[in-house]
Amino acid sequence: MGDPRKHRKKYETPVHPWQKTRIVEEIKLLKEYGLKNKKEIWKFTSFLKKYKDQAKKLIAMQGSQADLERQQMMDKLKSYGLIKPGNETFDAIFSLQIKDVLDRMLQVIVCKKMLARSPKQARQFITHCHILVGDRKITSPRYLVPIKEEPLVNFTTSSSIYSVDHPERPKPDEKKKSEMVIEAKKATKKVDVPKTNIKEVKKTEEKTKEKKVDIPKEVKKVESKPTVEKKEVPKKEEKKVETPKEEKSSEVKKDAPKIVEKPKEDKPKEESTKKV
Repeated sequence: MGDPRKHRKKYETPVHPWQKTRIVEEIKLLKEYGLKNKKEIWKFTSFLKKYKDQAKKLIAMQGSQADLERQQMMDKLKSYGLIKPGNETFDAIFSLQIKDVLDRMLQVIVCKKMLARSPKQARQFITHCHILVGDRKITSPRYLVPIKEEPLVNFTTSSSIYSVDHPERPKPDEKKKSEMVIEAKKATKKVDVPKTNIKEVKKTEEKTKEKKVDIPKEVKKVESKPTVEKKEVPKKEEKKVETPKEEKSSEVKKDAPKIVEKPKEDKPKEESTKKV
């Protein structure tokens, strides 16, 4: 026996490990496509980078060998459905993104064909040898499916999930619901609105105040708007009820009986008796 084969890395890690924008995008892709870890994303980024670097070299090259390599590269990308037949240009290669490659995974295609309810369930079916591509049993969820093999994806006949009555098989009602959910997600994509700083707003307000010029009052003439004559509505006359006013306490009522004071009787003065 010869020396064992040396395993080499099939992907390149990011240059800087702590980049917020990149980390947030990777987390979104993990949830959306049901991937296991970030290594799978890095493998597809290195796959794209390989073809983009090759395209850059072929732009500068000339000759029969360059034409042959260019045609081979275009044919391979067309077979995966990454480039359309009429658009065989280098600009089409440079405009490719990670989502274009992730959509060609076997895991995603099984979910799109409604053989599974979610990407994670599709991943489980593939790893447990329930999925066939043509005559081959494929156990790798990252397998890139060519366009010719896409209609041949199905369950194995020996699998229990092959029968339509199996409880894990999605029903036609669930298919419609899942399609509606996907359309709703596409319609309700949030657009990132740039946030305005408070300091910048204050600066702009100050500038506008400085630009304002004091205009004399004589120049400021406001056009008088035509006045509309208002019709007078006759008011209803309210009947006033006169309440009897109380007379002053100083005045004496006429009908009240007069009180006559009796004259005081002079009492006889006691004669003082003087003893002699």
